[in-house]
Amino acid sequence: MRLMPFAVAAALVVTACGPHPTEVSSDGEAVRKRAEDAQTARRRTGAEIQQRTLNRVVRTVYLCNNGERLSVDFDNAREMATVRNSSGEAVDLFQERTPTGLWYRASGHELRGEGVMAHWSADGREPTDCRAID
Repeated sequence: MRLMPFAVAAALVVTACGPHPTEVSSDGEAVRKRAEDAQTARRRTGAEIQQRTLNRVVRTVYLCNNGERLSVDFDNAREMATVRNSSGEAVDLFQERTPTGLWYRASGHELRGEGVMAHWSADGREPTDCRAID
């Protein structure tokens, strides 16, 4: 098969673009900067991890003994949780102070728990125990 002159020229242009992948600056400052960037990207201190958790929304899915599935968005910065049940109904709960675990409540609804276990009570329904599955 004979290559056309245009195809050969295009191949040369493509291979000539930009620096070769193995050509990297090896001066001391560039090496130090790359090392700092790599360490920063991989490691966070415990305080940084806690700060990220406290300032973001964390979603947890609970499966309850009564067959209900709850999707809970914990908005730690606002000290609130939004609970959505299997039917899509949602209720906003406000965080209450507790020495351990979690406790959110509002308008006849309450979510309390510790670890992966929680107790859910909704106005007009039997309370039920739930387990975090996600």
